[in-house]
Amino acid sequence: MEFNIKSGSPEKQRVACVIVGVYESRKLTLAADLIDRVSSGFIGDVLKRGDMEGKLGSTLMLHSVPHALCDRVLLVGLGKERDFRAKEYREAIRASIKALTQTSANEAVSYLTELTIKKHDVEWMIEQATVATLDVLYRFDRFKTRSDEPLREPKKLTLAVQRRSDLADGEKGLARGQAIAEGMRFAKDLANLPGNVCTPSFLADTARDMAATLGAEAEILDENGIAELGMGSFLAVAKGSDEPPRLIVLKHYGAKDKADKPVVLVGKGITFDTGGISLKPGEAMDEMKYDMCGAATVLGAFRAAVEMALPINLVAIVPTCENMPSGRAIKPGDIVTSMSGQTIEILNTDAEGRLILCDALTYAERFNPATVVDVATLTGACIIALGHVATGLFANQDSLARELSAAGEEVGDRAWHMPLFDEYQEQLKSPFADMANIGGRPAGSITAAAFLSRYTKAYDWAHLDIAGTAWRSGKDKGATGRPVPLLVQFLQDRADIATGNVVRRGRPRRETSEASDDDAD
Repeated sequence: MEFNIKSGSPEKQRVACVIVGVYESRKLTLAADLIDRVSSGFIGDVLKRGDMEGKLGSTLMLHSVPHALCDRVLLVGLGKERDFRAKEYREAIRASIKALTQTSANEAVSYLTELTIKKHDVEWMIEQATVATLDVLYRFDRFKTRSDEPLREPKKLTLAVQRRSDLADGEKGLARGQAIAEGMRFAKDLANLPGNVCTPSFLADTARDMAATLGAEAEILDENGIAELGMGSFLAVAKGSDEPPRLIVLKHYGAKDKADKPVVLVGKGITFDTGGISLKPGEAMDEMKYDMCGAATVLGAFRAAVEMALPINLVAIVPTCENMPSGRAIKPGDIVTSMSGQTIEILNTDAEGRLILCDALTYAERFNPATVVDVATLTGACIIALGHVATGLFANQDSLARELSAAGEEVGDRAWHMPLFDEYQEQLKSPFADMANIGGRPAGSITAAAFLSRYTKAYDWAHLDIAGTAWRSGKDKGATGRPVPLLVQFLQDRADIATGNVVRRGRPRRETSEASDDDAD
């Protein structure tokens, strides 16, 4: 779909559809009011009849509005005016696009992007509208011979800004939004692929091809290369499968000085997780193709950051393999030696994600990183703690946790800071090795993070447990693309600091008012 940024009056738009907002109080946004005036109160009369109350996310399509030059006017409910914030804005955008796809309108102009939200500027409004729009339009049907519900995607969507002076900022927001959405699409496509297609080799080849397209560096280590590094923990998980493991390393040097310390992203890449000898129940095991969502997220965020030409140095590390039961698979009670030299007693082979991540985190030391963030569908316990709303956030520096949390709030991709007290390390004690790979049922997501923390003492580190946020089950089963937006915003914030632009994006450059609205392992 083609996007465009434009400034102009809604009643003068010769398009198939114009999108405007209505609050619960039946108060019209300025764009809606302008159409209402030119139509001699047509919209107001419709609202008085009770056809629409302005409830958040509700929609009503009006045809042949008198004296308006457009074919249709789509009214979108914004909820209570005093409660209209970032979350409600995204929901209104999503509702408008869903309604638009139910029509044959091939071109539309949305004036929802002219709305005023405190602490957010034009660039943010356009960026978020772009991300939300492309997320709604996403479909994964490459394996279907016939589409169940053909998607009526408009050919062109114009996002309106209040003033001509806002056009440049709108274009910036559009470019950012498209890069983030493309990163999310890339991550979702990888995660939605079945395990017989998305193998470790396939994931590595895809990452290499992406890097070549972006002009980034790629290094792919095979089983021999991984063994030469001494990654005994990673290889212990991989040896149960006939599919060989891969270690993916991507590098982007965007800073002026290539010697600047990079941000390192590490993603868990278990392309299918049976649980190994500690076999999972058969029910919903098909969803274990999503156990590589950490890897998909890291690759998607890397793609977006490079496309945005962020002025930072960035490294992505993805250890990828399958976790399968076989005569060669690791067994409960086995002891393995990690790349760091620390030994691990395997009490449960279904706690394999931390076993591949710990070696990748040790490998990250060689880059002398400014900070390291790992992303993993690590524990079912995190779903019990936080559900499917917030990503679990752990860090060995509170300041880093605050950075990531703030980035998530900025883009509506929330994470919640969880404790990582030293007392939790007691649960990982083993009588036979330096540590056990599980700490029992209590605080399962915390002890998993505590395990990883033993390999991150050389740098600032954060861990994102995305087991509850990376995909949905049920009739809308599929990958969500989270937390690509959080990671990209975090990287943007780091880039802003590096270049001296320390004011957070999204805050207004000037004061605006409502009156200017026309403007588990």
